[in-house]
Amino acid sequence: MIGNLQCVVLDCPDAPALARFYRSLLGGELNRPDPRWSLDDDWATLHTGSGLVLAFQGVREYRPPRWPDPARPQQFHLDIDVADLDRARRQVLQLGATLLDAGDGTRGWHIYADPAGHPFCLLRG
Repeated sequence: MIGNLQCVVLDCPDAPALARFYRSLLGGELNRPDPRWSLDDDWATLHTGSGLVLAFQGVREYRPPRWPDPARPQQFHLDIDVADLDRARRQVLQLGATLLDAGDGTRGWHIYADPAGHPFCLLRG
């Protein structure tokens, strides 16, 4: 082993706004003081209840991925287990997510984009 994962960083146009979106989706604490980084308008963090830390980095001239366009690939995505897929769909859409692919009704996941365009999946847990 060479190191330990510190956090997952998502580039975006508005770091505080995307951090709030993911707090509404996953719960957790926004911008907890941490000596590993400094917080400002271009950097926000979310410490989730599972221990995962997501960080959000504001980027000028941000270009979101366009799933499933290979010219602007997703680069990574988050899989999130939910108890009720239909209820979770309504909730994330109200938070500002965009439905990208609901499938044909036979599979146990849906694909969304967060407000900055990053794809994520909700999976029936």
